[in-house]
Amino acid sequence: MIICIFPGTFNPIHEAHLRMAEFALNYYKFEKIIFIPAYIPPHKEINSNLARHRFNMVKLAIEKNPKFLISDIEYRSDKKSYSLITVKEIIKQYNIKGKLNFLIGTDAFDKIESWYKADELKDLVHFIVFPRGVEISEKDGFDYEMAPLNFLDISSTNIRKDHNSNIEQVKDYIEKNDLYI
Repeated sequence: MIICIFPGTFNPIHEAHLRMAEFALNYYKFEKIIFIPAYIPPHKEINSNLARHRFNMVKLAIEKNPKFLISDIEYRSDKKSYSLITVKEIIKQYNIKGKLNFLIGTDAFDKIESWYKADELKDLVHFIVFPRGVEISEKDGFDYEMAPLNFLDISSTNIRKDHNSNIEQVKDYIEKNDLYI
C-alpha cells in the first residue's frame, strides 16, 4: 500500500489541511493518507487537555473520505510527540519499504533541522512540502519536494480566536465542547 502520513497539531483541523491531503492523495496517487494528531507537540506550547478534542475533531473532519485514516499512535503515547519515533513505528506497522511519505507545511519544514534527531529522520522520510506563507532555505540532506499547490491562507490560530471552523462538524464540536473560549 502506498501511504503518506500527515502529522500535526491540528488545533483545530481546518479546510487547508483537508485540501492538502486531497491534493496529495490525487497528485501523488497515494492509496491512503494517515492523519496523526500530536499528543504534545515538542515545538509548541499547547494545553494537553485538548489532545482528546483535537483527535476527535480530526476524526470527524475526515470521516467522509475512506482514503483518509487517523492514527492514535501519538495520542496513545501520552507524552511529547517526536516525528522520528512515530515514523519508525509507522514504517514497522505498515511494513514500508523505502522512505515514508510525510506531508508538511513550509512553516514547520523551515525548522526541520531543530527537530529531535533530525539526521536520523531525514534518512527515513520523503517530505512533501506545502506552501504556508514561509520561504524555506535549502535543506541539505533532506529528501523533499515542493507540492505544486497554491498557499491556502487558513490558520488554526484564527479559527481558535474566532471560534469558527470552516468544517461544519468541527465547528459543531468546538461549540458543543466550549473549546477555545
